[in-house]
Amino acid sequence: MRIDFREIASGRNIADYTVEDKSNQSRTRKIYGAIEEACYALDLPRPIWLDQNIREFKRHAKTRFGQDSFLEELSFDFLEIQVLEEDLW
Repeated sequence: MRIDFREIASGRNIADYTVEDKSNQSRTRKIYGAIEEACYALDLPRPIWLDQNIREFKRHAKTRFGQDSFLEELSFDFLEIQVLEEDLW
């Protein structure tokens, strides 16, 4: 599985990070692990999954975390995550 993370500010990509996970863990564990790794690498707090994020991610394998998903003030508009490649079983 490959998951892409992008920090977007004023419509521009200001930082990105891609996580590749070839482990045998569940999809959910891979996603949470990738978020933890990407947030550490990008020096970001971990976002809170809101109902809207869950629905978007289930439907499109992509979502955006805005200021309402973080406890700390952000220096960008949103963090976008997208699954680029799913595992084939």
